[in-house]
Amino acid sequence: MKSDLYYPAQLLRHDGRRMFPGSAFVEFPKSETEQSLIARFERQVELYGPALAIKTPRDELSYRDLNRAANQIAHALLARGGDVEEPVALLLERGAVAAILGVLKAGKIYVPLDPSFPLARNAQILKDAAPALIITDDQHLSLVSSLSRGSTAAIVNIEELNTTTTNPGLTISPDRLAYILYTSGSTGQPKGVVQNHRNVLNVVERYTNAVGLNVNDRLALLPSISVTASVGNIFGALLNGASLFPFDVKANTGADLADHLDRYGITVYQSVPAVFRHFANALTGNGLFPDLRVIRLGSAPVYRSDFDLYKAHFSDGCVFINGYGASEMSTVSQYCMDKNTEIDSATVPIGYPLADTRIVLLDDERKPVANGSVGEIALQSRYLSPGYWRNAALSSEVFLDDPSGDGTRLYLTGDLGRAAPDGCIEHLGREDFQVKVRGFRIETAEIESALMQHAQIKEAVVIARGEEGDDKVLVAFIVCHTSIASLNVELRAHLKETLPDYMLPAAYVMLDAFPATPNGKIDRPALLAIEHRRDNACAHTSVAPRTPNEEMLVDIWCQLLGLECIGIHDNFFDLGGHSLLATQVISRVRSEFHIDLPLRALFEAPTVAGLALVVVQAQAGDWEPDEIADLLAELDKAIG
Repeated sequence: MKSDLYYPAQLLRHDGRRMFPGSAFVEFPKSETEQSLIARFERQVELYGPALAIKTPRDELSYRDLNRAANQIAHALLARGGDVEEPVALLLERGAVAAILGVLKAGKIYVPLDPSFPLARNAQILKDAAPALIITDDQHLSLVSSLSRGSTAAIVNIEELNTTTTNPGLTISPDRLAYILYTSGSTGQPKGVVQNHRNVLNVVERYTNAVGLNVNDRLALLPSISVTASVGNIFGALLNGASLFPFDVKANTGADLADHLDRYGITVYQSVPAVFRHFANALTGNGLFPDLRVIRLGSAPVYRSDFDLYKAHFSDGCVFINGYGASEMSTVSQYCMDKNTEIDSATVPIGYPLADTRIVLLDDERKPVANGSVGEIALQSRYLSPGYWRNAALSSEVFLDDPSGDGTRLYLTGDLGRAAPDGCIEHLGREDFQVKVRGFRIETAEIESALMQHAQIKEAVVIARGEEGDDKVLVAFIVCHTSIASLNVELRAHLKETLPDYMLPAAYVMLDAFPATPNGKIDRPALLAIEHRRDNACAHTSVAPRTPNEEMLVDIWCQLLGLECIGIHDNFFDLGGHSLLATQVISRVRSEFHIDLPLRALFEAPTVAGLALVVVQAQAGDWEPDEIADLLAELDKAIG
């Protein structure tokens, strides 16, 4: 896994040249984190007032224009609530960045909602955050009115403001809270991650120095402002004199995104891997997007096939980065690659910690594991989130004081990792995605990684299905480049080359695309709902039982395999059967049919139709000739 770009924060190649050429880059000093975000932004306005700050399909604002728009919003908020540190919800699209800045200028905490979120999710966030004010626009006014019914929050419509455009001039401490961003919670309820000005400035410091952000850069803003990935892009651009180009990935195609990158000369691209695959798979040719110098992916595993897409379609001057982070601190490590990098495994490592962060791997007793061993990834830093909004109990579970007393704290991510001898970290998936199958502890990310090595697989997710305490059944969901005719047979054979039998999924479901959560991640509960509908529909596509014996065998198989329907020609072992289950099948057959059947019978006749004939032959040994004649007549009728 050799790379000449192990330590991107040094901004040097192996030959001593700058990794990101050009003289515009100026290091973001540590001293700049000891202020407010607004103080740094207003300094950029002084330096680059006429320069382009943000370009949307409807608006083009210079730094000076953006500052004036933000000031109007700030004065409107101050007139309604003073400079009290309180949450202010945002539900709008046009003017969203100005609204964020306006909230911060008023000394308040921004809480972004997303108009595309389900109504219930936005309602949950509003209930938990309990904002004093909600900022919106004409387009979303009716939605906000519905959501805020019964709430005491005042509504501020930015299209009706007529306030002063001068800077409010508040002195804002770097310890003051900047935002509450809601992410999915293990209880099914969103949890609010809070962050202060100093820590967001540290995010910008790490991002700036890791990829050389500078005044000439044009950053694509693809994530919703409601997710953590937006923070680095918004403030990475606006606190460095660069330009920001929002793009709605939900409302446009991959071809539209390619056009956006090309038309506006985007230099820095950041997204989740699924968005990158979506548009990169549709590209033809190579050396596209000559201005693009950084592709940075994160928030989900990055595979070697993603790296291959980069090598095939982007210029030699573009660097490919796999970043790793958490909502509780944003990106904390990255692995930087160019066209000469060799990736030997199916997944790309998450690399090495950026400044001000240590990554430690802990065992179940929260003690460091040895190099090469798997442990939970814990982040150690003085720039971690203060905790979760109005949830001290959950905060105390995952944020721990460091016993060394050096001012740092630990955050337990729930992710699993393994360190190479040189310190490079490999991400092995979520700890809570571990399951037990037949007594074996399995990390589903390992199966997903093996699936991704199949030439036709574009994306893969493996989920364990089954009730707590029962033996789990693995289901693989895949998105393919082209259709695979014999899905179960081909993928099972592929996985058997590298995985033991107990790690082979019982079922494979091919989809055109994966369902996504409002935050853009794969919606795993929705995948299980798809599998449930598939089970219910399979009776229409499989051959149904034709005789009472076949019906009884189908019932036995369904119960033991955990499937809702099985065709009489489906192979027991392709459905996830194994030797342990085979013994249970034979035991049930002996009991139900009152025959003595050897275990090898199922291995020799692994379909319901085949085993039914074996059962008939075993029964025939005890039957009278006329009973056998009646049975053969019944079989002829069923088959005919």
